[in-house]
Order: sequence, then C-alpha cells, then structure tokens
Amino acid sequence: MSDHYDVVVIGAGPAGYVAAIRCAQLGFKTACVDDWVNPQGKPVLGGTCLNVGCIPSKALLESSERFAQARDQLGDHGIGVGDVSLDLERMQARKQRVVRDLTQGIEQLFKAGGITWLQGRGRLLAGKRVQIAHAGGEAREVSAEHVILAPGSVPVQLDRIPLDNQLVVDSSGALEFDQIPRRLGIIGAGVIGLELGSMWRRLGSETVMLLEAQEQFLSIADEQVAREAYRVFTRQGLDIQLGSRVTGSERNNGGVEIRYQNSAGDHVVEFDKVIVAVGRRPNTEGIAADEATLLLDEWGVVHVDDQCRTNLPGVYAIGDAVRGPMLAHKGSEEGVMVAELIAGQAAQMRYDTVPSVIYTFPEVAWVGQTEQALKAAGVDYRAGVFPFAASGRARAMGETDGFIKLLADSQTDRILGAHMIGPHCSELIAEAAIAMQLGGTAEDIALTTFAHPSLSESFHEAALAVHSRALHVAQKRRPGRSR
Repeated sequence: MSDHYDVVVIGAGPAGYVAAIRCAQLGFKTACVDDWVNPQGKPVLGGTCLNVGCIPSKALLESSERFAQARDQLGDHGIGVGDVSLDLERMQARKQRVVRDLTQGIEQLFKAGGITWLQGRGRLLAGKRVQIAHAGGEAREVSAEHVILAPGSVPVQLDRIPLDNQLVVDSSGALEFDQIPRRLGIIGAGVIGLELGSMWRRLGSETVMLLEAQEQFLSIADEQVAREAYRVFTRQGLDIQLGSRVTGSERNNGGVEIRYQNSAGDHVVEFDKVIVAVGRRPNTEGIAADEATLLLDEWGVVHVDDQCRTNLPGVYAIGDAVRGPMLAHKGSEEGVMVAELIAGQAAQMRYDTVPSVIYTFPEVAWVGQTEQALKAAGVDYRAGVFPFAASGRARAMGETDGFIKLLADSQTDRILGAHMIGPHCSELIAEAAIAMQLGGTAEDIALTTFAHPSLSESFHEAALAVHSRALHVAQKRRPGRSR
C-alpha cells in the first residue's frame, strides 16, 4: 500500500521547495519529490536555481566584478593594489561553497518542517498518485490529497550547434570553465547570454561575441533602457551582433567554427568556447502519465488558471512549467499562493508587479509596463527620468552610468512601470514593486523622505520628474502648471 500525504510536491527548485515549506507551515503532511544529483553523485535540493543557475552565476558575477574593480578602478580611489592576479580554481571553489551552504540550508528547513524528501523522478499518475523512479532501482508510488507540479525548466538546445559539454556548452556548463576562454561565442543576447558574456569578459576573455537572431536588442525591456544597455555593454567590449542567425557549426583544431547570416551576408568565426543561451523550456517531458489526462500545450507548458489550478481537481502547477516569466521569485510566490489556497485561505498573486533583473554591471531591472507598451495601448501616461550621473552617492561610488525611469497614469498618477539601469538596481526595483503593489502614485513617492546621500534618492527624483519637479537635474517647466 502506498504512502499517503496531504500534499506531494514534484520538484525542489525555488517554486517546489517554497511550496513544500509553506504547506508544512500550514500543518499539512508534505512530501517533496526531486531527482537532482550533484557532480559528486549526492542528491541535493534547490533545483536548477541553486545548483547551476541563479546562485552560482551570481557568485561568479560578484567575484568577476570585484576582480575587475581591483584591476581597473581602485586606482581612482587612491588605492594601490599592485598587479592583480586571478585564481579561477579558487573562485570556482568559493562558488561551490555558496551553493553547498544554501542547498544544505534547504535540507535543514525540510527537517525542521517535517517535510519528507523523496529522492527520484516524480511522475503524476491518475487519481493523484505519484510514481517515484530511481535510476537503476524499483519505482514506488505515493498518493496525496493535493499534488503540486514544480518540475522547473531546462535549456533550449539547437540542432545546428549540438552540445558536447566541452567546447559547446549550455548555461550550466558555462559556469564550470577551468580556464578563461580567449575567444568566447555566445548564441543569444538575452538575460543569460549578457550575464555570462559580461562575466567572462571581465575575467579576461579577449573576444566575447553574442549572436542574436532578433533585430531589436533586449526587446523585453523598455526601449530607452535597452538603448542605454547596448551603449554600455558594447563600451565594455561585448560584440553584440543583432539580426544574426546561426546556420551551422563545426569543431576543428580544438575550437568551434560558427557560421551565421545577417544583413551583411554570410560569416564564419572561430571560438575557443561557445555557450548556447537561447532560452529555456518547461521540464515537463514525462511529468504525467497519459491516463492522468494532464493538459499541456505543444511547448510543454502546463495549462493553469490564474491561481495555478490545472485541468485536474486537486492538481496544481507552478514556476517555469506554467505561463509567465521563468523567474525563481515568481515561482516561489506561486508556491505560497497554492499552499494557502489548499489551506482554504484567500490567495491571489499579482503578476504585474513581478520584477525582472539582469545582473550585469551596471544592473538592469524593471517592473510593470514599458513605455512602448503604454504607447501601443493608447494609455495616457507621464514619464519621469533621473540619471545616476546627477546622484551624489553614485558619483561617490564612481558608478554613474544609467538612470531610473518611472511611468505614471496621467489621470490617476498611479505608477504603471519602473525601468532602471545602474548600480544596485536589483535592490532599487523593490521600491517600485512595493509602490505598485500598494497602488502608490508618483506623488506618494515624491512626498516620501529618502536618506541623503543614497541611490534611492534617484527613485525619489524620478518620481518628482514625472511632474517636472526633479530638484537635482534641470527640468523644462510646463506652461500653465503650478505643481
């Protein structure tokens, strides 16, 4: 007879493990099924994000920024450090310690919450039963009153550039290099490609070329922010080739030859390493048996309603497996929402206040609607922009690239979107997300006192600029307005 639980969660990434923790907090007998195994062959929690995604990439990004600062910028502060050397092996070891500490932390949270960790590949069967398959072992079954599917996502692969996990790698492999590639090619100039490209460029890659099929750079971002990002990143040495479609590849002489086409014709370029970073797809292959009748689309996305219910009673799906941006924090909040719905509580998630961040240097972040989207929808809005070059704190830090832009409804003054590029924007964007969540207006922010000197003052000034009232940058006066 199978074990029975109140809730079984399939997947232990940020969506799944948070859902499991919240279910346990609410008093449910909870199990979490996951099949992730680290390079040492040990089962670990945390999924892609903690093991080969968000956390290790940010650890290396942080190390690369500190290395570049010591090499290129400390002299401006009157700090002499002599010749700066790079110990990549030690840097990689630090990254692994960060990953280990956090994954072990989740394991301790599971123990503290009484959550059963079922190791193996989970598969939904009919009747809210879950099959757990082990490599080389017998499968077992458990059953539940409620099942939450949180299988995460996997990198999209290209037939024209097959991975070999040595010369051609995906985003996970790009975090494991034991040498700095002199010539680095990246297929895709989206969030992942830009983060990885800027990181390896800072660490010493002489050539970093990003081949992007789209004609428009960072089409998901506000156009003004995207233009500034393109200017800054190209100045940093990233060779971003837009409208470039890869047509083939060949390995030779210990490198990779990439063929691509753009408006200038056909091209061939050789790299020491190539990273394929063209997006991710739901990790839903085999997630449910046919007799379970779970509804998925042709891309493997699980159909859900606004509260993450699938077509099957008592079965939910969250995170990268469902519609919406593939963001860890979005999946985590969906996990909390579903757990509270199962407990009979009122729970609803606002998707229009989910922030996005690109952890380059400077950082890029946004929440809400872009200016081009508002124009296309015919929304009457006002925009306020404040440059970091006019910020005393940014000047003191020596990080003056970028700006903060706020978009507010012309009639209600409510904030419709915020778009930033500059220092610590991954933190600053939370101010805008909170304001939007609470229905705040540009005037609400303008009336708030911010510490001086601080980067957050730039958010305040952008709100003032919505009504042409910014104090530390010249503003054009609007005729007939006294505000």
